[in-house]
Amino acid sequence: MNFLQFAVWGAYLTSMGTFLAGAGLAEHIGWFYAVQGFVSLFMPAVIGIIADRWVPAQKMLALCHFLAAAFIAGAAYYGSQSTISFSHLFTCYTLSVAFYMPTLALSNSVAYTALRQQGLDTVKVFPPIRVFGTVGFICAMLTTNFAGFQGSYVQWYFSALLGFILAVYCLTLPACPVAQGEAKTLADALGLKAFALFKEKKMAIFFLFSMLLGMSLQVTNGFAGPFISGFNSLDGFTGSWGANNANALISLSQMSETLCILLIPFFLKRYGIKKVMLISMLAWVLRFGFLGLGNPSTVLGIVLLIASMIVYGVAFDFFNISGSLFVDQETDPSIRSSAQGVFMLMTNGFGAAIGSLAAQKVVNCLVISHQNTDLLINGVYPPDVSQAIMQGWSHAWFVFAGFALVVAMLFSICFKYEHKAA
Repeated sequence: MNFLQFAVWGAYLTSMGTFLAGAGLAEHIGWFYAVQGFVSLFMPAVIGIIADRWVPAQKMLALCHFLAAAFIAGAAYYGSQSTISFSHLFTCYTLSVAFYMPTLALSNSVAYTALRQQGLDTVKVFPPIRVFGTVGFICAMLTTNFAGFQGSYVQWYFSALLGFILAVYCLTLPACPVAQGEAKTLADALGLKAFALFKEKKMAIFFLFSMLLGMSLQVTNGFAGPFISGFNSLDGFTGSWGANNANALISLSQMSETLCILLIPFFLKRYGIKKVMLISMLAWVLRFGFLGLGNPSTVLGIVLLIASMIVYGVAFDFFNISGSLFVDQETDPSIRSSAQGVFMLMTNGFGAAIGSLAAQKVVNCLVISHQNTDLLINGVYPPDVSQAIMQGWSHAWFVFAGFALVVAMLFSICFKYEHKAA
């Protein structure tokens, strides 16, 4: 289940921007990633309430995957047209992610229930199972890359096929009982009660910086693919292996992520949440900075791109997982679940949505403003335009790196937390 759950997403998440750029929708890439954040503000809570009170979670999971697959197939259909309708394409895509995003939580609920029914300790047993989710994501990415889907609408059909298979498989999973007792309200599901934590200065500052750091989450998902693949249209860079295998390079990020998870317990016990979060922020600086210095056509350029992919594991895990553990440790048991909801709202909701749209503005200004298809000669821009586009990408990545550095500096000053080594 976990393998397919994340394979559905990995089939297009890091390569969708490459397709959109090639389809003439480069200026809209940010919206496709931002909408994942917007629907995450409410859809997981609404679907969660339905699964808690009326529909068994495994059946709700199957229904959500079926609808998500149907709508992403619709997006692929509109993406295959000679004249693409942005409104139809974006509507189908939005409906697809609206039903997909709740499955991230639902799949965990189904897994926990199945494991508990077998008398297993979820804390010990689930993490090794969850690793197969990342493996699935990587396998789908590499399939999209080497099958030649990364610049095509076919990646959405591939995702739809995986989604339909998973929807059928979900119907064979162990039954999850509908919760009995006090009904969970929308306010509970959205974590609104936990917003009282903002009255505590320490937690308010932590959540604020979680949102600022969350703004970095979707930047490389949306723009790393178009950046690397775009070298195929630049004078002197066409035909290089790196430019034709962007997903293969980006998949190193997920491989790094699986390894860095293992470092978190040591670093948290040794250095505490503040230093761990600062390490994450500085890793984001390096992530963006290496992209600004790298290119997929020279040995040094590829080494820098690989370095950017490797540090992603630290940038993502040390923030996302460590932050979640910090919230769990610092909040009262009665509102821990709600507090996790607030953390997700601030990072994957507000942060990711705002960050995607802001990144789009930066890329529009520094890169897309130079990309005039009328100037292409046999699919390649002339030397002066190629140079301007390359410099534009470098400047854009340096802007993102500068943002992450400023966030790190402010966090080190504003967040007060005394760690007692275990």
